[in-house]
Amino acid sequence: MSEEIAGETLDYYERFLDFIRNYRDESGRIKYIDRIRRMILFERSSLIVEYPDLYRYDPDLAQSIIDEPDKFLRSASKAIEEVVAQENPEYVKRKKRFIPRVVNLYETVKVREIKSEYIGKMIQIEGIITRMLPVKSKLVKAVFRHSKCGAEFLWPESEDEVIGERLEKPTICPVCGESGGTFTLVKEKSVYIDYQRVMIQERPEDVPGGQMPRSIEVELTEDLVDTARPGDRVSVVGIVRLQQTSSRSPLFDLYVEANSIRVSEKELEEVSITREDEEKIKELARDPWIREKIIASIAPSIYGHWDLKEAIALLLFGGIPKVKPDGTRIRGDIHVLFIGDPGMAKSQLLQAASRIAPRAVFTSGKGSTAAGLTAAVLRDSKTGEYYLEAGALVLADGGIAIIDEIDKMRNEDRVAIHEAMEQQVISISKAGIVARLNARASVLAAGNPKFGLYDPTKPFVDNVNLPPTILSRFDLIFVLRDVPEKRRDMEMARYIIETHTDVEKVKPEIDPQLLRKYIMYARRYVRPRINEEARNLIVEFFTHMRASALSKLRNEGSGLMPIPITARQLEALIRLTEAHARMALKDEATEEDAAEAIRLTISFLRSVGFDVETGTFDIGAIMTGATLGTRRIMSVLLEIIKSIESSKGRCATLKEIMDEVKKKNIPQDKAREALNKMHQNGLIYESRTDCFRST
Repeated sequence: MSEEIAGETLDYYERFLDFIRNYRDESGRIKYIDRIRRMILFERSSLIVEYPDLYRYDPDLAQSIIDEPDKFLRSASKAIEEVVAQENPEYVKRKKRFIPRVVNLYETVKVREIKSEYIGKMIQIEGIITRMLPVKSKLVKAVFRHSKCGAEFLWPESEDEVIGERLEKPTICPVCGESGGTFTLVKEKSVYIDYQRVMIQERPEDVPGGQMPRSIEVELTEDLVDTARPGDRVSVVGIVRLQQTSSRSPLFDLYVEANSIRVSEKELEEVSITREDEEKIKELARDPWIREKIIASIAPSIYGHWDLKEAIALLLFGGIPKVKPDGTRIRGDIHVLFIGDPGMAKSQLLQAASRIAPRAVFTSGKGSTAAGLTAAVLRDSKTGEYYLEAGALVLADGGIAIIDEIDKMRNEDRVAIHEAMEQQVISISKAGIVARLNARASVLAAGNPKFGLYDPTKPFVDNVNLPPTILSRFDLIFVLRDVPEKRRDMEMARYIIETHTDVEKVKPEIDPQLLRKYIMYARRYVRPRINEEARNLIVEFFTHMRASALSKLRNEGSGLMPIPITARQLEALIRLTEAHARMALKDEATEEDAAEAIRLTISFLRSVGFDVETGTFDIGAIMTGATLGTRRIMSVLLEIIKSIESSKGRCATLKEIMDEVKKKNIPQDKAREALNKMHQNGLIYESRTDCFRST
């Protein structure tokens, strides 16, 4: 075998063969002989080569992978073939070609740093797949038929050569030596490989502030195709190549010909935590005031808003996702919404969260479309084929998606995030592409009230320009009102002046970099279980809240009753309890954690679920978009319309409806408001102007 390899590559071949046969792991096993045996067993042709192993065994050979990857890979392929031939000669005849797949290079090059100096070198890059084209068959060895002599031959003739970007026909027949006649491609006998192009964009956390994220095209071949999908975070080892932008242009584009690709399966696994970091994290966790210090470290320059900062902290840590035996997935991510008056630092809190979060994608509702938030199916300008491009929620998979000015989004765009918030997947079915992409992200959103300032005399649903389908998916919603209060205003004014005059004075309790690593550590390793006392407290709170609504129904004798809390809030309570325990790196969520989750939930219910008309908690207003009082009026109106329809055999006019409403002592303005809501919800329709029928 070694006679086939000439010159410098002979040295690479023998040294790599020596590495395969002799490298032993910590247990004393000959590691790569075992891997080759498994490769044969599973009918594969690729051998995973760990770069650190090769570097420990032969540093010079390891360096040659970086500097001369083409020569090294050809030699390594022959060396693998030699070992496979000794293990199983029949397998060599079946597979014919074996590929060394190099992984875990010591240095990772950022996508924006890939320049001309890397051409022809092997590098490692990390990023997110944002675009994926369909798999094609690429011609690597052509069989031509010469019209004069009728002979068929393989082209290029050299065993190591393959067809590059362009297919150049031979000018002389290698069989008869004649140059005349035509050379016809015999498609059925030619050799092809699977081929796919993907676009890899640098990770959001790697993008310098105020700059556009950079991307590079990556070419996947053979067993690498379809190993990842849009939205996946990947580590790619490959060779930097050139492709001409057009036939006569002196300009060339860089792309990476992948040698190996690995998908980051675990959440936040790409961030390393050293032993020193781990000691600091554990020392922090021993502090009895650790939760307060974490909350105080979120936007310390912003005065007050303790509950909002605590909600952000709980969102950053998150609950525990669960997968049932039947495949049902229960989300652990916490969604939080801030609705409030202008100038209440909502956007600043969101920005602070994006800086602390280990993984975050920030977007504004005004400049976001449904496709930009979820995923888009686009058409390639060169080939005309459709491909999938990932949006903000897919890119935020495993982190948090921050949406500012969510109230400014168009309704048709807002609907797109429903599935992502609850099921945590995004389903796409366009132009023949049917796919489900992961969007396992927490959503932190903020918006302004419908009328500019929040009106406390109106229910929450009438104050916001958001549909109940979105509102019901948030675990915590907070209303921020700018209410003048002398003592608070004085303290706030002094605090703001201090932050402006002495920047160094307002320091976070915990260094932001250490806090990011603390959050990563907690999300990666801490999975608290709720103990019996905490369970009992949550159950007691839930049943007590529900019982209060039942007693009110018995007292009033009405068919409709307020719904103070639902199963959705119960699941939110569990997530908040787990997140609160995670903040202190506890393996068990106790009664203390459950009590704090309940306190935050009551705070949320007071600001959002309190019905100012009936003076009761009513989360049903968020679920249905109408308060209990409005729902009761709607029920009465529907009975009136149906009664007029059945008695007179026609639609009910607005005057007739209002005459009946007056008899029942229902305010006219409330009746008109309920009538409009019924019309919007499709409960009634207008058969002619101001004349209504039930659906």
